[in-house]
Amino acid sequence: MKFRIRKGIRVPLLLLAASLVAVGCARERPAEAAAREGVLLLGNGPEPEALDPHVTTGTAALSIQTALYEGLVAPHPETLEPVPAVAESWNISSDGLRYRFRIREAARWSDGRPVVAADFMAAWERALRPEQGTPYAYMLHGVSGAAAYNRAGEGPFSEVGFRVIGERELEIVLEEPIPYFLSLLMHPVWYPVPAHRLAGGDDGSRSGGWTTVEGFAGNGPFVLVEWKPNQYVATARNPHYWDAARVDLEGIRFHAFDEPAAEERAFLAGQLHVTDSLPPSRVQAYREKESPFLRIDPYLGTYYILPNLRGGVLGDRLIRKALSLSIDRPALVENLLGAGQEPARGFVPAQMPGYDSPEFPGHDPGRARKLLAEAGYPGGEGFPRLEYLFNSSESHRKIAEALQAMWREELGIEVSLLNQEWRTYLQRRASGDFELARAVWIGDYVEPSTFLGLWTSESGNNWAGWRNPRYDALMEAARSASRTEARMGFYRKAETLLIGEQVVIPLYFYVTAYLKDPALEGWSSNLLDWHPFKHLSFRETP
Repeated sequence: MKFRIRKGIRVPLLLLAASLVAVGCARERPAEAAAREGVLLLGNGPEPEALDPHVTTGTAALSIQTALYEGLVAPHPETLEPVPAVAESWNISSDGLRYRFRIREAARWSDGRPVVAADFMAAWERALRPEQGTPYAYMLHGVSGAAAYNRAGEGPFSEVGFRVIGERELEIVLEEPIPYFLSLLMHPVWYPVPAHRLAGGDDGSRSGGWTTVEGFAGNGPFVLVEWKPNQYVATARNPHYWDAARVDLEGIRFHAFDEPAAEERAFLAGQLHVTDSLPPSRVQAYREKESPFLRIDPYLGTYYILPNLRGGVLGDRLIRKALSLSIDRPALVENLLGAGQEPARGFVPAQMPGYDSPEFPGHDPGRARKLLAEAGYPGGEGFPRLEYLFNSSESHRKIAEALQAMWREELGIEVSLLNQEWRTYLQRRASGDFELARAVWIGDYVEPSTFLGLWTSESGNNWAGWRNPRYDALMEAARSASRTEARMGFYRKAETLLIGEQVVIPLYFYVTAYLKDPALEGWSSNLLDWHPFKHLSFRETP
């Protein structure tokens, strides 16, 4: 039996009720009270920079967006295979170039207006507008004419391969067949926007007014009801959602945490049902106790160092290679992590199905010193002091200090550490205001291009500032290759070039280690750490 309360209770009263129960009952902890009311208390990592899918890149924002909005297709809760969502059905042409989608009649915005083909058209035009600066715009470039339009607004949008066939029917025409195209459509950058809100006068701001509490309009299973910066984002059931009968939770509160240790304390105090992460130093203790709360799941993610290639000494490939070869990755993983992370053997994670990364040069400090001398800095003599940027987190600090010590010992160079709060860190990284920066990339779909696509010339997430026509050509060839073997071969060549130029310095491949209340059901392990909220519920405890 699942916890349920009466449908139709007004959202503010629902959230207030959960709070009052927690306060009024001394023996009942907040998470217990919230579960009884059907409200999920979720640790969600750092504060999201925004909730507009055409602005954000972080996983914290993506998690909330998947609750508030929905695209043509959605991930299956266990396999992540694309399943019908706003689109009730679709047809694919025999040549793999044309996808025609039928939008279900029951699809509604949270203000009651129907979701129609024009909403998707408005979203895709907005995402591709050069002035919008959508970081993920490159994910739409497989559509005919989309890349040219996104580069400089070349030609009218009507020449891009999006077609409205009828009010509830639309067609997407690709440049070349993309075997994994339906998986791309699950990403928030493909979500619709409420065109009727745009018609009311888009104020020209980069972030849409319909993504705020005051003007919210979404088409997902939940609606936005409160946002307390650096505390939480609160949502509640959307009564207009087409599949509302399937949604069991009454609401979700996404709590922001910069420090995994603070998140762990909140969980142990009964203030959360799930944490986003766990301090690496604490994993072993939970293992030894065989804790029913500990979860360690595979995860498509790479932790890496981002060098700024736009100028200075880091524009020299020899120096970037020297920095990489002087890092003892197994020591980092063994001494500072401990949840099953693997030393990086490339940029694409080893867990990527069907893909073998090219050979990656590992720890070789002798070779590193020779390269540094060849670049003109024997023994580090005359080498300028570099700065390493990272966001606030004890685990990030420990890794930064370890890197600092390795570079000093092996190369004789000094690197200053600069710790910044999350938003400042993101701003500096996006604007190129850094020399070396801590970074991580989590896969958006299960295909090597979700990692390798970052470094194409047109990627809005290419923070290193690298441009290479040969690399772009290899990625384009991979995108259009119909056979899996050929596609993986192009990816391998592209990654060989990426690592050969040492555009990034990978450190380790992720797992996700976190704490979860066993009473929360429907939560499945998968490579993307996606947990569609419409499928979650709480079981009744004795």
